[in-house]
Amino acid sequence: MGKKTKKESETPCKETIEPLSVEGKTPETVVLLLSSPEEDILVKACEAIHTFAEKGDENKVSLLGLGALEPLCQLITYNNKLVRRNAFMALGIMATNGEVKSALKKIDVIPSIIDKLSLEDDVVVQEFATLCLASLSVDFICKVQIFDNMGLPPLIQLLSSADPDVKKNSLEIIFNLVQDHQSRVAVHEFGGIPPLLELLKSDFPVIQHLALKTLQNVTTDKDTRNTFREVQGFDKLMDILCTMDFSDLHADALQVVANCLSDSESFQLIHMDGGLTRLMEFLLTPNIPQIQFHAVKCIGRVAQSSENVTLLHEQNVEKVLVELLSVADIGVKTATCEAVSVLSFYLASKNSFRDLGGIPAVVQLLNNESLVLREAATQALSDLTHGSQLNAFAVYEAGGHKLLVQQLCGSCLGTVANSAATLGHMAAQEVMRCSILSHGAVQALVEALQSTDTQVLVNTTQCLAVLATDAEARAELQSAGGLPSLVCLLHSHHKKVLHNACLAINAFACDVPAAVEMCKFGALEMLQEVNSSVSRRSRFSELAMISLLNSNLSVKYSLTGCLSSTDVISDGFYDAGQARAGQRILTLEEMSEQPVNEHRPVIVVNTAAEETVDVPEERQSNASETDTSIKAERRTPRKKKKDNKQKDEQKDEQKDERQPESPTEKPWRMMDDVLLQVLIKEAKESIIPLSDEREQCAALARLVSEAMGGAEEMEKLHKFPWVLHLSELKFQLQSNVVPIGMISKGIYCHRALLFKCLSDCIGMSCTLVRGEYNRAWNEVLLFNGKPSRNKCSLQPCRYIVDLMHQPGSLLTVSTPAAVQYQTLH
Repeated sequence: MGKKTKKESETPCKETIEPLSVEGKTPETVVLLLSSPEEDILVKACEAIHTFAEKGDENKVSLLGLGALEPLCQLITYNNKLVRRNAFMALGIMATNGEVKSALKKIDVIPSIIDKLSLEDDVVVQEFATLCLASLSVDFICKVQIFDNMGLPPLIQLLSSADPDVKKNSLEIIFNLVQDHQSRVAVHEFGGIPPLLELLKSDFPVIQHLALKTLQNVTTDKDTRNTFREVQGFDKLMDILCTMDFSDLHADALQVVANCLSDSESFQLIHMDGGLTRLMEFLLTPNIPQIQFHAVKCIGRVAQSSENVTLLHEQNVEKVLVELLSVADIGVKTATCEAVSVLSFYLASKNSFRDLGGIPAVVQLLNNESLVLREAATQALSDLTHGSQLNAFAVYEAGGHKLLVQQLCGSCLGTVANSAATLGHMAAQEVMRCSILSHGAVQALVEALQSTDTQVLVNTTQCLAVLATDAEARAELQSAGGLPSLVCLLHSHHKKVLHNACLAINAFACDVPAAVEMCKFGALEMLQEVNSSVSRRSRFSELAMISLLNSNLSVKYSLTGCLSSTDVISDGFYDAGQARAGQRILTLEEMSEQPVNEHRPVIVVNTAAEETVDVPEERQSNASETDTSIKAERRTPRKKKKDNKQKDEQKDEQKDERQPESPTEKPWRMMDDVLLQVLIKEAKESIIPLSDEREQCAALARLVSEAMGGAEEMEKLHKFPWVLHLSELKFQLQSNVVPIGMISKGIYCHRALLFKCLSDCIGMSCTLVRGEYNRAWNEVLLFNGKPSRNKCSLQPCRYIVDLMHQPGSLLTVSTPAAVQYQTLH
């Protein structure tokens, strides 16, 4: 047997088989045919898929699931023209489905489509290629891809295509792209304005509308507006507006006009050509609310330029707008109110609206059910009354203040904010302020303080600050519980909210009870924090701080350690010692409720007459015991006054027997200070008659020294038993709060406080300054030289009053003697 050898390889057959007709009855088969190497089969497969996809979205999704998308994306670049055309047709139809569109974004087919779009002259390919891009261009990422792959130039060229579908699709893509600024500028740079204007003549309304909407976007760019003006774009728009056959285009056209008129240069040129007069005619076009609406919007846009307003005023635009306030259409009235707001920044227009009766017309719109219209009306009233008391009074005469107070309780934040602003403008006049308060404005504003909207808070606090000039408003805000909300706004980091909250607090702080309550809610601590911040501190916060302290001298003295000659001590003043920055200072009532402790006592001033003071029963016995214990050291009240007190106590006891005690807790009252009242009476009788200020000062100093233990030598001051005496008083009273009149052994700080108190009672001027280690002193300002008719020729000098060592001596400020009195040695 011979050795087997490998057969030689056979050459492939070069002959073809007879043509075979292929018939695909299922989508799966047709999709498989997309991979065929034969062009005829590809043509028929693409055509079959196009026909199948046209029947509905379900078929498109089915083809997507079968994997038709990727081979179609490859076939749109095929060499055979017919294959490319049918592939584009199939792909374009499928891309109109949302799921297919999402899948296309992942394939990155846009560069291939744009590449063929710029080279292909087949109208069918252009139609379906642009259809595909139109579907994709609604997505931001796809818009960027179209722009980056230079899709705008061929699309702008296709705007001049003879095929309306190609125009429509290309225009739709451009419209989607010009939502972004870079594309708007590019359309102008690539010469897109003339073909867009040419499309306004199209026989197809959809193309005309798309062209106008595209122009609305591109004409927001200044350079584009210049080009638009150069190619007579405004004239072409006015031709449309003057043709009633194009009435469906008027609204869109007017929005483009509004853009064209927004800059002064374009406006001047258009006005010179009579364009403004023609535009004003549209404002009063009867029975076409949509045109009126956009015409008014156009006027509002034009009026944003102060230069344009002058020309509008010359055209009597205010009269036209006042007439439009009475039309039936809500949209027109809303747009008119918005235009009135813009024009109100121009004084001549603001006055014209009042003279033409526009203000009552706007006020009437506050009764409308439309929330949008009411918001626009309140905005118009806010701008009309800003800086114009005549307009504010016109709103008042029309009954607007009552309606505006009602708007404060509305659900629309803009309406609430605008109403508060208008009421704030009106409240500057007393007659209007009183009427505003009578309709419950404060309660409504308190509710608005709970808002989280910054503009509502800004306007509400501003309104409250103006209303607070009325004592009734201040009392009402306090009783309505608005002070906590107002104080909380000091936490705000919004600049205007914080500023206006400080202004309101400053206004309400002139009432001592309100100031005390705001301090109770932590206003001082918050203001200290604000004023310590470089970014948040302002003259408003500093003013609020000063006002709160001036209305709460006890806190002022604790924080600053100084009372000026204009700070007059009144009943309820107490010295709780030096407070640390940021520390909350308790109220006198809170301090009186604390158990007796080892700290220094709180010294309180109460000059009220006995008959007007309701002393709690549990304190009457303690006070009596204390009075008895110090009678040997201090002068006693006259017997008649004591007898009257006993009679009053008997009457109270009889009253208690007749009328059972109320189960509710009695309000807290300060402890009576009979001995302080005696000192005040003596000061008035012995000091006031003295003619010389120096004599008055010295005599009062001796009276204070005598009342608090007399003169003490500086070397023996350590033996002075003031600490033990105050401890005994606290024990006897069972309280940390000690009336100053009961102190019979006091040192610098006690004597200085008593001197200040008595000085204020008899009309003498002096300061109270706290030093260290229980030091305190009083400064007085006295003239040197003999009294004369013209004291202005004399030089005043500041002195420190010696109340401790040589009572009545006046120590010139800054001299060694004065420094020795002020400091511990």
